[in-house]
Amino acid sequence: MNFLAHVYLSGSEEPIQLGNFIADFVKGKAWEFYPAEVRKGISLHRQIDNYTDMHPLVRQGRARLWERHRHYGGVILDIFYDHFLASTWSFYTQEPLRAYTERFYQVVRKHYELIPTPLRDVFPYIEKENWLYHYQYKSGIEKALQGMARRAKFPSNMGTAIPDLEKDYNIFKMEFHSFFDDLRNFSVRTLRDLH
Repeated sequence: MNFLAHVYLSGSEEPIQLGNFIADFVKGKAWEFYPAEVRKGISLHRQIDNYTDMHPLVRQGRARLWERHRHYGGVILDIFYDHFLASTWSFYTQEPLRAYTERFYQVVRKHYELIPTPLRDVFPYIEKENWLYHYQYKSGIEKALQGMARRAKFPSNMGTAIPDLEKDYNIFKMEFHSFFDDLRNFSVRTLRDLH
């Protein structure tokens, strides 16, 4: 899962949303220096990632991307899944996507001192261009994938993954919705256990 899904799966508590958002940038034991509620979000993020990596539907999706993208297939699939979440947002919540993303950006700004430097460097662009909102459009995820390809350490073909999405769009979409139902249930249970 990518940014939008992680924030959505955090529920309504701001510190948990923040922790889930920053978790990929909090390395090693650095998470111990965050407030307890933010640590819950970091823990939730890691548990979501573990659950996602093991889910059979996710493995199917990654397998379709393996030939062209190898180990980057999982990263690409995360972006595809944020696309499906954003493009069917009203199925999951009544709050409009634009209002949701703008409200979340305010949460990040309110706790900006807790944002790790690498994310702090890119967040102004995330907010200004409203990446989370624009994930609903293929052009939005294409831009995200091209940016990630530029930053990748090895050749990834991420910047050219949109044809892979288009080729199997309905299959990816069906897998996402089935998987996301499972993931939502897992996240609710995990949040309950963290409290």
